[in-house]
Amino acid sequence: MSVFNIKRVDRLVAMSVLGSLLMVWLVLTGFDAVTQFLRQLGSVGKHGYTLSNAVVYVLVTFPRRAYEMFGNAALIGGLLGLGGLAGTGELTALRAAGMSRLRIAGSAVGVVAVLIVGVVILGETAAPWGDQQAQTMQLRMKSADLGMGTNSGLWARDGNSFINARGTSLKRHDGLSTVQLSDVRVFTFTDDGQLSRFEWAKTAEHDGRQWILRDVRSTTLDVQGTHTTLLASQPWQSSLNPQVLAQSVIQPQYLSMRDLRRNMHYLESNGESPGSYAVAFWGRALYPLNVLVLVLCAMPFAFGTLRSGGLGKRMFIGMLLAIGWYFLQQAMVNFGTVYGMPPLLANLLPASILALAAWLYFRRSA
Repeated sequence: MSVFNIKRVDRLVAMSVLGSLLMVWLVLTGFDAVTQFLRQLGSVGKHGYTLSNAVVYVLVTFPRRAYEMFGNAALIGGLLGLGGLAGTGELTALRAAGMSRLRIAGSAVGVVAVLIVGVVILGETAAPWGDQQAQTMQLRMKSADLGMGTNSGLWARDGNSFINARGTSLKRHDGLSTVQLSDVRVFTFTDDGQLSRFEWAKTAEHDGRQWILRDVRSTTLDVQGTHTTLLASQPWQSSLNPQVLAQSVIQPQYLSMRDLRRNMHYLESNGESPGSYAVAFWGRALYPLNVLVLVLCAMPFAFGTLRSGGLGKRMFIGMLLAIGWYFLQQAMVNFGTVYGMPPLLANLLPASILALAAWLYFRRSA
């Protein structure tokens, strides 16, 4: 077979997979967006939340939904594309012409690899930005005195005080999720708008009864000048609702890798475990590898199971594989977290097992 023919058959496989992948990706993402829109309709009319707010919420979270659905779309689209070639006999013709199964699978995975570059960029730029905007909308609906800035963190008004926390994170305590604020600034003003007190604290955490500031530097301003005191901790009389704040913190899997790394560094520098942030970070870092390995391992079905049967059968097998992979990956990651396995290894293990299975299959078929 000439070099020209090899390039042409590669293009045939790639275009078949590309068409099916884009169709499935659009359907899955669109269905998820419509489901979320219907869910948002239940909040319309409450606390000033309008229909236009619901539409904007779905639009700004669409990039994240597209990012999350790409792996399933690549798996199902790859099976549909090669399954279509198998159903028309073209896949058999390619094999008879001397094209190996690994080469055919490589052509299918190649088009996924090209697309995944753009998907990763989407997941690190537009998706986190959209989630932050959506979180701000939800937070504003729950409390008019709270706001979330993209770069400046959390802002809140508490009577004559304005509060800024550069960092917010969720912590688990006695089975409950609590919010820890970091790099906290509290500006207190008099009734005529003059700054009377400024407090900075390394962290602020609610203990179930009240807020506690730790590593506090408090500065009071009066006619005699400024007076600064340093305290290891002090109670903080604030009306901030810890439950509302807990719901406002963006989940780790929705953050960019840069933000995840920043939170991990902060926790590690304070002698705490990065926990869910480390798991989410390595999950994002290994996302391209997981998708490519999953698609590669699904290709053997196109050479056997999908050689006969219609679209429904291919869709069923694709969804079955996607669901099975999701539960396998989650189980291994959770297992690793419970037994103290490093997050990198826990996230790498499922892909390694699938890669080994694919290598054994293609080596045997060769």
